[in-house]
Amino acid sequence: MALRRMLGYSDGELMRSDAKPCTRLMRQTAGIFSVGGALGFWILCRLHYGPRITVPRSLRWAACGAVTVSSSTALLVRLFSPECEPQNIAAYDKKG
Repeated sequence: MALRRMLGYSDGELMRSDAKPCTRLMRQTAGIFSVGGALGFWILCRLHYGPRITVPRSLRWAACGAVTVSSSTALLVRLFSPECEPQNIAAYDKKG
């Protein structure tokens, strides 16, 4: 699924054995960016609604921001990270 080979950035070789596996890299990136997405969308909610804001509305915006930003950054990591090329996934990611 990595786009690096199609864009010409990949040489097709295996990475070093001490590199992070793709699944762990995606999980850590999504976890970090979910916090940032929640904070960013909460701020946008405060700016959009102003004094009419309610707690359920702000929590809904924060949850949507966390899901949106974490999933989009995990997808970008999956598409563009050298750890997520097929030969590295086959060699270093644990199955099951």
